Amino acid sequence: MSIQNEYLQNLMATVEKRNPNDKQFLITVRSVLESIEPVVEAHPEYVKMGVLEMFVEPERVIKFRVPWVDDKGEVHVNRGYRVQSNSAIGPYKGGLRLHPSVTEDTVKFLAFEQTLKNSLTGLPIGGGKGGSDFDPKGKSDMEVMRFCQSFMSELYRHIGPDCDVPAGDIGVGAREIGYLYGEYKRLTGQYCGVLTGKGLTYGGSLARKEATGYGLCYFTEEMLNCAGKSFKGQTVVVSGSGNVAMYACEKATQLGAKVVAMSDSNGYVYDPNGIDLDAVKLIKEVRRGRIREYVADHPAAEYHEGCSGIWTIKCDIALPCATQNEINLESARALIANGCFCVSEGANMPSTMEAIDAFIEAGLLFGPAKAANAGGVATSALEMSQNSMRYSWTFEEVDAKLKQIMVGIYHNVADAASTYGFANNFEKGANIAGFLKVAEAMLAQGVC
Repeated sequence: MSIQNEYLQNLMATVEKRNPNDKQFLITVRSVLESIEPVVEAHPEYVKMGVLEMFVEPERVIKFRVPWVDDKGEVHVNRGYRVQSNSAIGPYKGGLRLHPSVTEDTVKFLAFEQTLKNSLTGLPIGGGKGGSDFDPKGKSDMEVMRFCQSFMSELYRHIGPDCDVPAGDIGVGAREIGYLYGEYKRLTGQYCGVLTGKGLTYGGSLARKEATGYGLCYFTEEMLNCAGKSFKGQTVVVSGSGNVAMYACEKATQLGAKVVAMSDSNGYVYDPNGIDLDAVKLIKEVRRGRIREYVADHPAAEYHEGCSGIWTIKCDIALPCATQNEINLESARALIANGCFCVSEGANMPSTMEAIDAFIEAGLLFGPAKAANAGGVATSALEMSQNSMRYSWTFEEVDAKLKQIMVGIYHNVADAASTYGFANNFEKGANIAGFLKVAEAMLAQGVC
Protein backbone atom coordinates (compact mmCIF):
# COMPACT_ATOMS: atom_id res chain seq x y z
CA MET A 1 0.00 0.00 0.00
CA SER A 2 1.21 3.54 -0.71
CA ILE A 3 0.11 7.00 0.38
CA GLN A 4 -2.82 8.21 -1.76
CA ASN A 5 -3.63 11.55 -0.13
CA GLU A 6 -1.86 14.40 -1.97
CA TYR A 7 -1.22 16.42 1.18
CA LEU A 8 0.37 13.40 2.88
CA GLN A 9 2.40 12.60 -0.25
CA ASN A 10 3.87 16.10 -0.19
CA LEU A 11 4.53 15.85 3.53
CA MET A 12 6.33 12.54 3.07
CA ALA A 13 8.45 14.07 0.29
CA THR A 14 9.47 16.85 2.69
CA VAL A 15 10.40 14.33 5.39
CA GLU A 16 12.51 12.38 2.87
CA LYS A 17 14.27 15.55 1.73
CA ARG A 18 15.12 16.56 5.30
CA ASN A 19 16.20 13.09 6.44
CA PRO A 20 17.83 11.49 3.38
CA ASN A 21 20.06 9.12 5.38
CA ASP A 22 17.59 8.07 8.07
CA LYS A 23 16.22 4.94 6.44
CA GLN A 24 14.47 3.41 9.45
CA PHE A 25 12.92 6.73 10.45
CA LEU A 26 11.54 7.19 6.93
CA ILE A 27 10.06 3.68 6.86
CA THR A 28 8.37 4.31 10.20
CA VAL A 29 6.96 7.71 9.24
CA ARG A 30 5.64 6.37 5.93
CA SER A 31 3.92 3.47 7.69
CA VAL A 32 2.18 5.82 10.10
CA LEU A 33 1.12 8.29 7.40
CA GLU A 34 -0.36 5.44 5.34
CA SER A 35 -2.36 4.34 8.37
CA ILE A 36 -3.77 7.75 9.25
CA GLU A 37 -4.95 8.81 5.77
CA PRO A 38 -8.65 8.40 6.66
CA VAL A 39 -8.09 10.30 9.92
CA VAL A 40 -6.55 13.25 8.10
CA GLU A 41 -9.38 13.30 5.59
CA ALA A 42 -11.92 13.29 8.44
CA HIS A 43 -10.11 16.08 10.33
CA PRO A 44 -9.16 18.96 7.98
CA GLU A 45 -8.34 21.05 11.06
CA TYR A 46 -5.19 18.96 11.52
CA VAL A 47 -3.99 20.10 8.09
CA LYS A 48 -4.97 23.73 8.62
CA MET A 49 -3.05 23.99 11.89
CA GLY A 50 0.04 22.13 10.67
CA VAL A 51 -0.37 19.32 13.18
CA LEU A 52 1.14 16.73 10.83
CA GLU A 53 4.15 18.92 9.96
CA MET A 54 4.91 19.32 13.65
CA PHE A 55 4.20 15.67 14.42
CA VAL A 56 6.81 14.26 12.00
CA GLU A 57 9.54 16.67 13.14
CA PRO A 58 11.22 15.86 16.48
CA GLU A 59 11.03 18.71 18.97
CA ARG A 60 14.69 18.29 19.79
CA VAL A 61 17.64 16.12 18.67
CA ILE A 62 20.59 16.10 21.06
CA LYS A 63 23.90 14.55 19.98
CA PHE A 64 27.10 14.59 22.06
CA ARG A 65 30.44 12.87 22.54
CA VAL A 66 31.01 10.47 25.43
CA PRO A 67 34.69 10.07 26.37
CA TRP A 68 35.58 7.37 28.91
CA VAL A 69 38.63 5.47 30.14
CA ASP A 70 38.90 1.66 30.16
CA ASP A 71 40.61 -0.48 32.79
CA LYS A 72 43.91 -0.27 30.90
CA GLY A 73 43.87 3.52 31.01
CA GLU A 74 43.03 3.87 27.31
CA VAL A 75 40.63 6.61 26.22
CA HIS A 76 37.58 5.80 24.09
CA VAL A 77 35.02 8.15 22.58
CA ASN A 78 31.45 7.15 21.78
CA ARG A 79 28.45 9.12 20.55
CA GLY A 80 25.47 9.82 22.75
CA TYR A 81 21.95 10.73 21.62
CA ARG A 82 18.62 11.85 23.04
CA VAL A 83 15.70 12.55 20.71
CA GLN A 84 12.79 14.36 22.35
CA SER A 85 10.09 13.65 19.80
CA ASN A 86 6.83 14.97 21.21
CA SER A 87 5.67 16.39 24.55
CA ALA A 88 2.05 17.22 23.69
CA ILE A 89 0.58 14.86 26.29
CA GLY A 90 3.34 14.81 28.89
CA PRO A 91 7.09 14.79 29.61
CA TYR A 92 9.26 12.86 27.17
CA LYS A 93 9.47 9.20 28.14
CA GLY A 94 11.48 6.43 26.54
CA GLY A 95 14.48 4.19 26.98
CA LEU A 96 18.22 4.52 26.59
CA ARG A 97 19.83 1.91 24.33
CA LEU A 98 23.51 0.94 24.52
CA HIS A 99 24.49 -1.10 21.47
CA PRO A 100 27.04 -0.77 18.63
CA SER A 101 24.17 -0.47 16.12
CA VAL A 102 22.80 2.75 17.66
CA THR A 103 22.80 5.72 15.28
CA GLU A 104 20.84 8.96 15.09
CA ASP A 105 18.44 7.20 12.71
CA THR A 106 17.86 4.42 15.24
CA VAL A 107 17.03 6.84 18.02
CA LYS A 108 14.80 9.02 15.81
CA PHE A 109 12.61 6.18 14.64
CA LEU A 110 12.35 4.71 18.14
CA ALA A 111 11.39 8.11 19.59
CA PHE A 112 8.73 8.58 16.90
CA GLU A 113 7.30 5.13 17.65
CA GLN A 114 7.52 5.82 21.38
CA THR A 115 5.26 8.85 21.02
CA LEU A 116 2.45 6.67 19.67
CA LYS A 117 3.11 3.84 22.11
CA ASN A 118 3.01 6.16 25.11
CA SER A 119 -0.18 7.72 23.84
CA LEU A 120 -1.82 4.28 23.70
CA THR A 121 -1.19 3.67 27.40
CA GLY A 122 -3.66 6.45 28.26
CA LEU A 123 -1.09 7.90 30.65
CA PRO A 124 0.28 11.49 30.46
CA ILE A 125 3.66 10.77 28.86
CA GLY A 126 5.22 12.05 25.65
CA GLY A 127 7.77 10.30 23.43
CA GLY A 128 11.55 10.25 23.53
CA LYS A 129 14.46 7.85 23.09
CA GLY A 130 18.20 7.91 23.56
CA GLY A 131 21.37 5.88 23.72
CA SER A 132 24.88 5.38 22.46
CA ASP A 133 26.95 3.13 20.20
CA PHE A 134 28.81 1.94 23.33
CA ASP A 135 28.70 -1.83 23.84
CA PRO A 136 28.46 -2.87 27.52
CA LYS A 137 28.95 -6.52 26.56
CA GLY A 138 32.33 -7.75 27.79
CA LYS A 139 33.05 -4.57 29.76
CA SER A 140 33.85 -4.61 33.46
CA ASP A 141 31.55 -3.00 36.00
CA MET A 142 34.05 -0.16 36.43
CA GLU A 143 34.22 0.48 32.68
CA VAL A 144 30.42 0.56 32.44
CA MET A 145 30.28 2.90 35.43
CA ARG A 146 32.79 5.31 33.91
CA PHE A 147 30.91 5.32 30.61
CA CYS A 148 27.55 5.93 32.31
CA GLN A 149 28.97 8.78 34.38
CA SER A 150 30.41 10.44 31.28
CA PHE A 151 27.15 9.93 29.38
CA MET A 152 25.11 11.47 32.18
CA SER A 153 27.50 14.42 32.53
CA GLU A 154 25.92 15.75 29.32
CA LEU A 155 22.47 14.17 29.40
CA TYR A 156 21.59 15.63 32.81
CA ARG A 157 21.23 19.09 31.24
CA HIS A 158 18.30 17.90 29.13
CA ILE A 159 16.25 15.67 31.47
CA GLY A 160 14.20 16.01 34.63
CA PRO A 161 11.15 14.47 36.39
CA ASP A 162 8.76 16.94 34.72
CA CYS A 163 10.71 17.28 31.46
CA ASP A 164 12.21 14.00 30.23
CA VAL A 165 12.35 10.71 32.14
CA PRO A 166 14.54 8.07 30.45
CA ALA A 167 14.42 4.35 31.22
CA GLY A 168 16.33 1.23 30.19
CA ASP A 169 16.36 -0.48 26.81
CA ILE A 170 18.76 -2.89 25.09
CA GLY A 171 22.06 -2.88 27.00
CA VAL A 172 20.68 -0.82 29.87
CA GLY A 173 19.57 -2.82 32.89
CA ALA A 174 19.58 -2.32 36.63
CA ARG A 175 23.37 -1.85 36.76
CA GLU A 176 23.43 0.89 34.15
CA ILE A 177 20.36 2.68 35.54
CA GLY A 178 22.01 2.71 38.97
CA TYR A 179 25.21 4.30 37.67
CA LEU A 180 23.27 6.84 35.60
CA TYR A 181 21.05 7.77 38.52
CA GLY A 182 23.97 8.13 40.92
CA GLU A 183 25.71 10.54 38.56
CA TYR A 184 22.54 12.58 37.98
CA LYS A 185 22.07 12.90 41.73
CA ARG A 186 25.70 13.91 42.21
CA LEU A 187 25.57 16.56 39.48
CA THR A 188 22.22 18.10 40.43
CA GLY A 189 21.92 17.42 44.15
CA GLN A 190 18.37 16.21 43.49
CA TYR A 191 16.83 12.94 44.59
CA CYS A 192 13.88 12.64 42.23
CA GLY A 193 12.11 10.39 39.74
CA VAL A 194 14.29 11.34 36.77
CA LEU A 195 14.89 7.74 35.63
CA THR A 196 12.67 4.68 35.75
CA GLY A 197 13.72 1.07 36.11
CA LYS A 198 15.51 2.02 39.33
CA GLY A 199 16.35 -0.49 42.04
CA LEU A 200 13.73 -1.10 44.71
CA THR A 201 16.00 0.42 47.38
CA TYR A 202 15.99 3.83 45.71
CA GLY A 203 12.59 4.46 44.16
CA GLY A 204 11.98 1.60 41.77
CA SER A 205 8.63 -0.08 41.25
CA LEU A 206 7.71 -3.66 41.93
CA ALA A 207 6.77 -5.52 38.72
CA ARG A 208 8.81 -3.17 36.53
CA LYS A 209 11.24 -5.79 35.25
CA GLU A 210 8.36 -8.15 34.50
CA ALA A 211 6.16 -5.46 32.96
CA THR A 212 6.97 -5.60 29.23
CA GLY A 213 6.87 -9.39 29.05
CA TYR A 214 3.79 -9.71 31.24
CA GLY A 215 2.07 -6.84 29.42
CA LEU A 216 2.80 -8.48 26.07
CA CYS A 217 1.00 -11.61 27.22
CA TYR A 218 -1.93 -9.67 28.71
CA PHE A 219 -2.43 -7.86 25.39
CA THR A 220 -2.02 -11.09 23.42
CA GLU A 221 -4.38 -13.04 25.67
CA GLU A 222 -7.09 -10.40 25.21
CA MET A 223 -6.53 -10.45 21.44
CA LEU A 224 -6.76 -14.25 21.47
CA ASN A 225 -9.86 -14.27 23.69
CA CYS A 226 -11.68 -11.88 21.36
CA ALA A 227 -10.94 -14.32 18.53
CA GLY A 228 -12.20 -17.30 20.53
CA LYS A 229 -8.71 -18.57 21.39
CA SER A 230 -6.25 -18.49 24.31
CA PHE A 231 -2.68 -19.40 25.30
CA LYS A 232 -3.87 -22.62 26.91
CA GLY A 233 -2.41 -25.69 25.20
CA GLN A 234 -0.56 -23.67 22.55
CA THR A 235 3.08 -24.02 21.49
CA VAL A 236 4.98 -20.73 21.69
CA VAL A 237 8.34 -19.52 20.34
CA VAL A 238 9.93 -16.54 22.11
CA SER A 239 12.99 -14.86 20.61
CA GLY A 240 15.51 -13.17 22.88
CA SER A 241 16.51 -13.98 26.46
CA GLY A 242 16.52 -10.57 28.15
CA ASN A 243 13.91 -9.29 30.57
CA VAL A 244 11.14 -9.02 27.97
CA ALA A 245 11.66 -12.53 26.63
CA MET A 246 12.08 -14.16 30.04
CA TYR A 247 8.94 -12.69 31.54
CA ALA A 248 6.93 -13.25 28.36
CA CYS A 249 8.00 -16.89 28.65
CA GLU A 250 7.02 -16.94 32.33
CA LYS A 251 3.57 -15.40 31.85
CA ALA A 252 2.76 -17.41 28.70
CA THR A 253 3.58 -20.57 30.68
CA GLN A 254 1.38 -19.41 33.56
CA LEU A 255 -1.44 -18.90 31.05
CA GLY A 256 -1.16 -22.52 29.92
CA ALA A 257 1.21 -22.40 26.94
CA LYS A 258 4.40 -24.39 26.31
CA VAL A 259 7.35 -22.22 25.27
CA VAL A 260 9.78 -24.35 23.25
CA ALA A 261 12.47 -21.93 22.07
CA MET A 262 14.47 -18.85 23.13
CA SER A 263 17.53 -17.13 21.68
CA ASP A 264 20.31 -14.59 22.07
CA SER A 265 22.47 -12.72 19.57
CA ASN A 266 24.52 -15.86 18.78
CA GLY A 267 21.84 -18.49 18.28
CA TYR A 268 18.79 -20.25 19.68
CA VAL A 269 17.81 -23.28 21.74
CA TYR A 270 14.87 -25.56 21.01
CA ASP A 271 13.55 -27.71 23.86
CA PRO A 272 10.58 -29.91 22.88
CA ASN A 273 9.88 -30.49 26.58
CA GLY A 274 9.38 -26.78 27.17
CA ILE A 275 11.95 -24.16 28.13
CA ASP A 276 13.31 -24.44 31.68
CA LEU A 277 13.11 -20.74 32.53
CA ASP A 278 15.01 -21.07 35.81
CA ALA A 279 17.97 -22.41 33.83
CA VAL A 280 17.78 -19.47 31.39
CA LYS A 281 17.66 -16.99 34.28
CA LEU A 282 20.72 -18.63 35.85
CA ILE A 283 22.65 -18.41 32.58
CA LYS A 284 21.64 -14.86 31.70
CA GLU A 285 21.12 -13.05 35.00
CA VAL A 286 23.70 -14.77 37.22
CA ARG A 287 26.45 -16.00 34.91
CA ARG A 288 25.88 -13.37 32.17
CA GLY A 289 26.46 -16.27 29.79
CA ARG A 290 25.25 -17.37 26.36
CA ILE A 291 22.08 -19.29 25.57
CA ARG A 292 24.09 -22.22 24.13
CA GLU A 293 24.99 -23.20 27.72
CA TYR A 294 21.38 -24.35 28.17
CA VAL A 295 21.91 -27.65 26.31
CA ALA A 296 24.62 -28.83 28.72
CA ASP A 297 21.99 -29.71 31.35
CA HIS A 298 19.05 -30.39 29.02
CA PRO A 299 19.83 -33.43 26.84
CA ALA A 300 16.61 -33.18 24.82
CA ALA A 301 17.37 -29.59 23.79
CA GLU A 302 19.16 -28.48 20.62
CA TYR A 303 21.33 -25.41 20.07
CA HIS A 304 21.61 -23.78 16.64
CA GLU A 305 23.95 -20.98 15.63
CA GLY A 306 22.28 -17.94 14.07
CA CYS A 307 19.04 -16.33 15.12
CA SER A 308 16.67 -16.38 12.15
CA GLY A 309 16.25 -20.16 12.25
CA ILE A 310 14.12 -19.86 15.38
CA TRP A 311 11.20 -18.83 13.15
CA THR A 312 11.31 -22.15 11.30
CA ILE A 313 10.22 -23.98 14.47
CA LYS A 314 6.61 -25.09 14.27
CA CYS A 315 4.50 -23.07 16.70
CA ASP A 316 1.02 -21.68 17.25
CA ILE A 317 2.10 -18.32 18.68
CA ALA A 318 5.29 -16.33 18.02
CA LEU A 319 6.49 -13.65 20.43
CA PRO A 320 9.49 -11.80 18.94
CA CYS A 321 11.24 -10.16 21.91
CA ALA A 322 14.82 -9.62 20.69
CA THR A 323 15.40 -6.62 18.43
CA GLN A 324 14.09 -4.69 15.43
CA ASN A 325 13.76 -6.32 12.00
CA GLU A 326 14.40 -9.83 13.32
CA ILE A 327 11.47 -11.23 11.31
CA ASN A 328 11.83 -10.58 7.59
CA LEU A 329 9.53 -11.74 4.80
CA GLU A 330 11.23 -15.15 4.55
CA SER A 331 10.81 -15.76 8.29
CA ALA A 332 7.21 -14.57 8.14
CA ARG A 333 6.43 -17.02 5.35
CA ALA A 334 8.03 -19.84 7.37
CA LEU A 335 5.83 -19.04 10.37
CA ILE A 336 2.70 -18.92 8.20
CA ALA A 337 3.57 -22.17 6.42
CA ASN A 338 4.07 -23.94 9.77
CA GLY A 339 0.60 -23.01 11.01
CA CYS A 340 1.37 -20.09 13.31
CA PHE A 341 -1.87 -18.17 13.88
CA CYS A 342 -0.68 -15.32 16.12
CA VAL A 343 2.37 -13.03 16.17
CA SER A 344 2.64 -10.44 18.92
CA GLU A 345 5.65 -8.16 19.24
CA GLY A 346 7.59 -7.77 22.47
CA ALA A 347 10.59 -6.00 20.94
CA ASN A 348 10.49 -2.61 19.23
CA MET A 349 9.47 -3.17 15.59
CA PRO A 350 10.86 -6.73 15.32
CA SER A 351 8.98 -7.41 12.07
CA THR A 352 9.80 -5.70 8.80
CA MET A 353 6.94 -3.98 6.96
CA GLU A 354 6.97 -6.78 4.36
CA ALA A 355 6.60 -9.35 7.14
CA ILE A 356 3.74 -7.43 8.74
CA ASP A 357 1.92 -7.21 5.41
CA ALA A 358 2.35 -10.97 4.98
CA PHE A 359 0.91 -11.69 8.44
CA ILE A 360 -2.11 -9.48 7.87
CA GLU A 361 -2.73 -10.81 4.36
CA ALA A 362 -2.62 -14.36 5.70
CA GLY A 363 -5.19 -13.49 8.36
CA LEU A 364 -2.94 -13.99 11.38
CA LEU A 365 -3.68 -12.20 14.63
CA PHE A 366 -0.96 -9.56 14.75
CA GLY A 367 -0.13 -7.46 17.82
CA PRO A 368 2.09 -4.53 16.75
CA ALA A 369 4.93 -3.50 19.04
CA LYS A 370 3.68 -0.03 19.88
CA ALA A 371 0.58 -1.63 21.41
CA ALA A 372 1.69 -5.09 22.52
CA ASN A 373 4.91 -4.09 24.29
CA ALA A 374 3.62 -0.90 25.90
CA GLY A 375 3.51 -2.57 29.31
CA GLY A 376 7.09 -1.55 30.08
CA VAL A 377 6.58 2.15 29.56
CA ALA A 378 3.16 1.98 31.22
CA THR A 379 4.74 0.58 34.37
CA SER A 380 7.52 3.15 34.11
CA ALA A 381 4.81 5.80 34.22
CA LEU A 382 3.38 4.06 37.28
CA GLU A 383 6.86 4.27 38.81
CA MET A 384 6.86 8.00 38.08
CA SER A 385 3.52 8.30 39.89
CA GLN A 386 4.86 6.43 42.91
CA ASN A 387 7.97 8.63 42.99
CA SER A 388 5.82 11.77 42.90
CA MET A 389 3.72 10.47 45.79
CA ARG A 390 6.76 9.17 47.73
CA TYR A 391 4.85 5.90 47.93
CA SER A 392 5.10 2.30 46.70
CA TRP A 393 2.33 -0.01 45.50
CA THR A 394 2.50 -3.77 46.02
CA PHE A 395 3.44 -6.12 43.19
CA GLU A 396 -0.17 -7.23 42.93
CA GLU A 397 -1.43 -3.65 42.70
CA VAL A 398 1.03 -2.74 39.93
CA ASP A 399 0.34 -5.99 38.07
CA ALA A 400 -3.42 -5.40 38.22
CA LYS A 401 -3.02 -1.86 36.88
CA LEU A 402 -0.74 -3.19 34.12
CA LYS A 403 -3.27 -5.81 33.03
CA GLN A 404 -6.05 -3.22 33.00
CA ILE A 405 -3.93 -0.90 30.85
CA MET A 406 -3.00 -3.64 28.35
CA VAL A 407 -6.59 -4.86 27.98
CA GLY A 408 -7.64 -1.24 27.45
CA ILE A 409 -4.96 -0.76 24.80
CA TYR A 410 -6.21 -3.77 22.86
CA HIS A 411 -9.78 -2.50 22.76
CA ASN A 412 -8.69 1.05 21.94
CA VAL A 413 -6.66 -0.28 19.00
CA ALA A 414 -9.38 -2.65 17.81
CA ASP A 415 -12.06 0.06 18.01
CA ALA A 416 -9.91 2.57 16.07
CA ALA A 417 -9.20 0.00 13.35
CA SER A 418 -12.89 -0.78 13.00
CA THR A 419 -14.02 2.86 13.06
CA TYR A 420 -11.70 3.86 10.20
CA GLY A 421 -12.34 0.86 7.96
CA PHE A 422 -9.42 -1.41 8.90
CA ALA A 423 -11.23 -4.06 10.98
CA ASN A 424 -8.79 -6.56 12.57
CA ASN A 425 -5.76 -4.66 11.23
CA PHE A 426 -4.26 -3.80 14.58
CA GLU A 427 -1.12 -2.29 13.04
CA LYS A 428 -3.20 0.49 11.51
CA GLY A 429 -5.49 0.62 14.54
CA ALA A 430 -2.53 1.25 16.84
CA ASN A 431 -1.18 4.04 14.64
CA ILE A 432 -4.61 5.68 14.44
CA ALA A 433 -5.46 5.40 18.14
CA GLY A 434 -2.03 6.65 19.21
CA PHE A 435 -2.05 9.53 16.74
CA LEU A 436 -5.55 10.78 17.57
CA LYS A 437 -4.74 11.55 21.21
CA VAL A 438 -1.48 13.30 20.35
CA ALA A 439 -3.10 15.25 17.50
CA GLU A 440 -5.93 16.52 19.67
CA ALA A 441 -3.46 17.66 22.32
CA MET A 442 -1.31 19.42 19.69
CA LEU A 443 -4.39 21.08 18.18
CA ALA A 444 -5.45 22.36 21.59
CA GLN A 445 -2.00 23.82 22.30
CA GLY A 446 -1.63 25.64 19.00
CA VAL A 447 1.54 26.18 16.99
CA CYS A 448 4.38 25.32 19.38
